[in-house]
This record gives sequence, structure tokens and C-alpha cells, in this order.
Amino acid sequence: MLRKTLALISGLLLLSACNQQQDIVIIPEAQDLTVTTVGQWITDDSGKVMFDPQTSGLVVLEGQLITIADASADITQQLKLHTINPSTFKLAHSSDRFSFSREVRRSCFFDYLNDQPDLEALAVDPRNPNVIYTVTEDATRTGALSTRCESKYEKTGSTDYPSLLVKLTKLDDNNVEMSSVRPIQFPDTFNVGNFPNDGIEGLTMSSDGTLYLGLEKDKAGQPRIFALDIDTSFWSTSDFATVYEPKLRLPEFSAGNHPINGLALHTAKNGKSYLLAAARNDNELWIIDTAGTLPTKRIPVIFNVQGSENCEEYTMDNASMEGLVIHGTTLWIINDPWEKNYLKNVTCEAHRRHYEDLAPLLFPLPLSESWFETD
Repeated sequence: MLRKTLALISGLLLLSACNQQQDIVIIPEAQDLTVTTVGQWITDDSGKVMFDPQTSGLVVLEGQLITIADASADITQQLKLHTINPSTFKLAHSSDRFSFSREVRRSCFFDYLNDQPDLEALAVDPRNPNVIYTVTEDATRTGALSTRCESKYEKTGSTDYPSLLVKLTKLDDNNVEMSSVRPIQFPDTFNVGNFPNDGIEGLTMSSDGTLYLGLEKDKAGQPRIFALDIDTSFWSTSDFATVYEPKLRLPEFSAGNHPINGLALHTAKNGKSYLLAAARNDNELWIIDTAGTLPTKRIPVIFNVQGSENCEEYTMDNASMEGLVIHGTTLWIINDPWEKNYLKNVTCEAHRRHYEDLAPLLFPLPLSESWFETD
């Protein structure tokens, strides 16, 4: 009798449990933010690609894209601004070699700037479109400064030879002058480290004169973003320009190299301001809240090369994006051909010569408001 009673109770409990509504927790899959951009070769009117320009920055002026060459480029490409028509992917114009103001000629840095300066990144001053800023990186090849200059500029907080912020001024004849220069100083507490070829690679400027500077890596191997306030008196001195660090929520890494190689600035429809950073090694676009309240959103980017009569569209093995700028509703990205890895991209033999010539590509990517939405 006891066994029957226990069995009856057990059955009633089981039936009751089955009749109760169960709460089911559904965990949504992580959103795939990956985007694909299809690049085209930058060519001149004759159809020839750009030969080894080592493109190192991108800005927009009057609807045209402007880039610059670094010290690794072919000598014919250096110390010039190169203008690209984004509608045709054509090289529209290259300026004459930069001229130099009296101020720059009399500075401690003229010999370096007049030779093969390692110019990285570009930023247009939104208050004066005739003013463009660039910055130098590796200056170890230039030799020592004079004793007087070395003594004045030895406390860089980073490399032995200081990084230089350079003001370029577009002249009436559409040529360009290096009109001012100031060395950059990093406070010792920032622990930037002495990495001559891993310095400032990104620049962009806000309408209030805040110039953001993207550093490839610091002593701990982390990418950093610093800032300078460029006011009306900024260029009145040749003393160090000491950077400060805005409170941004950048990714942190336990290992590997994760450099920032380009910066752009965007105000979204929600009114918030964001930095867009080119994370070259990661093939990612970083969306960084300038207010520092939101964590950085990381957008994986796949770089394809447009197909042609002789080639089908294919994905690059190593794109090495270097400069980026927003024009209208499009983010434009230019790559910096990395000689060590560039031939790994040869999927179609018809493009082999382009890679051997270290020719860059231009990649359009539609801006997505989802990048700027809070999760």
C-alpha cells in the first residue's frame, strides 16, 4: 500500500512539473560586424599605377583625396602632395617638391626635412583648408643634430631624435610650403619608449583645434592616442609641443603588435563624436568615442581587389591600410604597400607587376550608422 501511495505522489509531482511553464533563456549570437571593401588600383591618365609612393595618410580637399609619401618611397614621390580623384581612382596631380619658409630653413631640423624626412599621416585644419599638418617618424637615418640643437631637444620622452609636427601651407600656385615645424615631447610618465619606426602614424583634427595623434605602440606594446591644442599662438615658438592624453577607452592587448596607422574624425547622427582608427595589423576599423564613455567598437575589414578582364575579384593576403578619411557618406582607405608582404597578394598574374611596383589601392567603404550605436 505504501509503495502504491509513493508512486501516486511521484506521478502527480511529475505531471505538475510538466504542466508548469518553463522560462527559457535565449542567448543571442554575437553580431558579426565584418565588412568588405573592394579596392581599385590608383592609375594616371595613361593607365599606369603609382610607382612605390608608400602612401602614408589621406585627407580630402575640395572633393579630392590627398596623400603623402614616407621616407621609404621612391625619391620621385617624396616631399610632395598627391591628389586622387575618388570618382575615377585616377592620380589627378602631384605638387612640385615642397618649398621651405625662412623659419623652417633656420630651424634645427631643416637638413632632415630637406633630405628624406619620414613623413607620416595628414590632417587638414578645418579652420583653414590651406593648412595641412604632417608628422615625422623615423629620423635615425639623418645623423646627429648640432650640439646646440641636441642639447635643446634631447628630452623628447621617446626617441633620440624628436618627432616633428610640420605645418604645410598650400600656396596660390597650388604648390606647397613647409611653413612651420615644432618638435613633439611626450611626458616621461606616458612611458612611450624609444621606437623610431613605431611612432606617430595617424593624425586628425577637430573644428576646435584639437589635433589627435595616433601612436603605433608604447613601451608596453599598446597603441595610444595623444592630443595637442593648436591655437593661434601655437606656431609662435620653436619649443617642444608637449602632448596630453585624452581619456579614451582603447583596446588593451596582452601580446602582439596592434598599431594605429591612421585616424579620421566623424560626428554621427546621434551627435556624438568618434575617432575612426586604422588598426593595420588586425585588419580592423576601430570606432572610438571621443567622450571616453563607450568602449571601442572593433570592425573587422576584408580587403578585396576589384576584378577585371584578366582577373576575378579576390581577397588580399596583406592590405596594410595606412590612411583613411570620410568624404560624404563614404570612408576612403588607402594602403601602404609593405614590401616584405606585398607579393603575398599575387592571386592573379596580371596584377603581379602592380605588386612588384609597390602600387597602392584605394578602398571605399560606406559609413554605417550601426558603428556608432550603443549596444
